[in-house]
Amino acid sequence: MKTISIFTCLLLYMNSIAQEIIELPYSTDSQVTWHTEEKEFYSEIWQTQVVTNVSVPRLEIYKANNPNGTSIIVAPGGGLYGLSIESEGREVAKWLNDRGITAFVLKYRLVPTGVDGIKEISDESVSNPAKIGERVKPVLPLSITDGLAAVNYVRTNAKELGLDPNKIGFMGFSAGGAVTMGVTLNYTIADRPDFIVPVYPWMTVLGDFEVPEDAPAMLVICASDDPLQLAKPSAALYMAWLENNKTAGLHMYSKGGHGFGMKKQDLASDDWIAQFYSWALTEGFTTVSAN
Repeated sequence: MKTISIFTCLLLYMNSIAQEIIELPYSTDSQVTWHTEEKEFYSEIWQTQVVTNVSVPRLEIYKANNPNGTSIIVAPGGGLYGLSIESEGREVAKWLNDRGITAFVLKYRLVPTGVDGIKEISDESVSNPAKIGERVKPVLPLSITDGLAAVNYVRTNAKELGLDPNKIGFMGFSAGGAVTMGVTLNYTIADRPDFIVPVYPWMTVLGDFEVPEDAPAMLVICASDDPLQLAKPSAALYMAWLENNKTAGLHMYSKGGHGFGMKKQDLASDDWIAQFYSWALTEGFTTVSAN
């Protein structure tokens, strides 16, 4: 049994490795400088694998074995102090791969922190919540620019990657949801996502917004008991699309909390990604692939 266990772990490790990592073009900003190197580690506070101090935006590419042409850029959350890289990134990518969807996990630029950005945001959320907003403010525009660059990369290289340039999605969690919506509110023809999936998006950090005239189809996902009180802004986002006659869906779970990602809690919210997939099939953004 021990040999099987080790072999299984090895397979899981191998399956979590991206086939390719692409550095995205970016411009430096004199307001934001990083003094600590990018770091990936297991956070005891969040009980998951995280990445901090991203200063160079990159895409981890996860190709499906039987690609159907659909692609999704996945932006993990983490308050812009970190990235919940497994539960809201790589595990999502592998799930999508199994259904023929090529995934691009986006490492967008983050707030410069010390060696443990997760501890910093956790401490500040208790001692000085306003400081989080101050530190995020100059970085969020950079993160959004990274999201736009990611869409542009996928569309520009769609043919080479065997992808449909008209079936590019953008899915983001929490702060990654803010990046998703920042992309949606600032795109041009070249970097417009064809559909978006903001998952418990951090909308308040973006402020007031107007729905684009050619807004992409959207599916919003959140839980009513989100402790960060993101349910009402998520519902308002859905209503904004609906009132402007744009394609919109909403899955608001009564329980799920915040940051559930691909974690299993034995709640209805565990099925959010399967329900997203059904929505994508219904809207014609993907097709069932043969295994």
